[in-house]
Amino acid sequence: MPQTEEKKNVREDLMERIVSLCRRRGFIYPGSEIYGGLANCWDYGPLGSQLKKNVKDLWWRTVVQERDDMVGLDAAILMHPRTWEASGHVGNFSDPLVDCKKCKQRFRADQMEEAAKCPEGGQHEFTEVRQFNLMFQTQMGVVQDETSSVYLRPETAQGIFVNFKNVQTSSRKKLPFGIAQIGKSFRNEITPRRFTFRTREFEQMEIEYFVRPEEADASFNEWVDQRHKWYLDHGIKADNLRLRAHGADELAHYAKGCFDIEYMFPWGWSELEGIANRTDFDLSQHMKFSGKDLKYFDEETKEHVTPWVIEPSGGVDRAVLAFLVDSYDEDETVTAKGEKDTRVVLRLHPQLAPVQVAVLPLQKNKPELVELSQKLYKSLRLHFLADWDGTGQIGKRYRRYDEVGCPFCVTVDFDSLEDKAVTVRDRDSMSQERIPLDQVFDYLRKKIFCRE
Repeated sequence: MPQTEEKKNVREDLMERIVSLCRRRGFIYPGSEIYGGLANCWDYGPLGSQLKKNVKDLWWRTVVQERDDMVGLDAAILMHPRTWEASGHVGNFSDPLVDCKKCKQRFRADQMEEAAKCPEGGQHEFTEVRQFNLMFQTQMGVVQDETSSVYLRPETAQGIFVNFKNVQTSSRKKLPFGIAQIGKSFRNEITPRRFTFRTREFEQMEIEYFVRPEEADASFNEWVDQRHKWYLDHGIKADNLRLRAHGADELAHYAKGCFDIEYMFPWGWSELEGIANRTDFDLSQHMKFSGKDLKYFDEETKEHVTPWVIEPSGGVDRAVLAFLVDSYDEDETVTAKGEKDTRVVLRLHPQLAPVQVAVLPLQKNKPELVELSQKLYKSLRLHFLADWDGTGQIGKRYRRYDEVGCPFCVTVDFDSLEDKAVTVRDRDSMSQERIPLDQVFDYLRKKIFCRE
């Protein structure tokens, strides 16, 4: 088998194992499964919803909480239809579409290399190319006519732009400053695929950073560096991450420059986040269409400035998938009986892990162990994402928590009743350390939140 084909098979097998793990352990389920599912819709289960929340919380803490020049926003999904005329989405937000007359499948004309042979025999018989607008249209109110048509937003950015003046006035921020938002967006994708990578309903983590025109280039480069570093700081391997500059032929009509942060997914390099210099296009368009003044007034220089915008925009679902793929590992271990065993482990960054510490009594049928372990668990869950489990042999419990990415397991054994100490097991090294009960909190806090 050629080496390239072998690598492709390995990557595809990895994706299958991750999808299986996600379903089995409660990370991600097929949407509406009891009714046969709905194409490319996914539900995040107990562990998946917590992992997703952790990703969003870490992003928000980094770009809003820890900075003086950022504020947050949560804009409505439904916006005035004129918003999307001003942004260009009504006229330009479309993909070239073709249909096969024989098999009735639909394809993007610009991705025809991905269309396999027609299942109805030989070559596809395609229709003429037509443009397909990607926005979901719905009705607002009780009368279904054109005056009540609205759209589900295809991006979160426009909610920030139309609120620029509101936010700047109420927060009293001076240039440069940014507005961050996390929220749902909707695109009627022609070819949604690859698990949660490309879906019709997705969540974005987006920043619009407003600067003076002469500061835009420097700010753009700073945001590229900072966003690239964020993924590395939270566990993505450097070899699996790269920056790719957009060529002149692929830049959006409003952009002066754009970098994609790309991740090596099992199918190859794909966009994880984009950072664009959007110039003053957005605010200028909304001033033109609304008739409202959205310029920034500088009290010191008495200037009216139309800010330029630097936009780091990432997908929450794509980030979650990248963290899952990058952390997935299998290693060979030896059981208590001396037999070889394969251990599946998610080596998630401790602050991303959906369970950060598991408290385990050595035996469930010993009341004194259960009581002590429950007391410890209830104190730890006030500060960490904690779980308690007394079911099964201790080695199997370790494996269960390795598989969901839990970095630390705390075992309460019979010696704990005498020496007032517990055994803390590290997920990655599988090393064990005896820690006094009154020092467990500080030990875990340093390991999880004060990493070097």
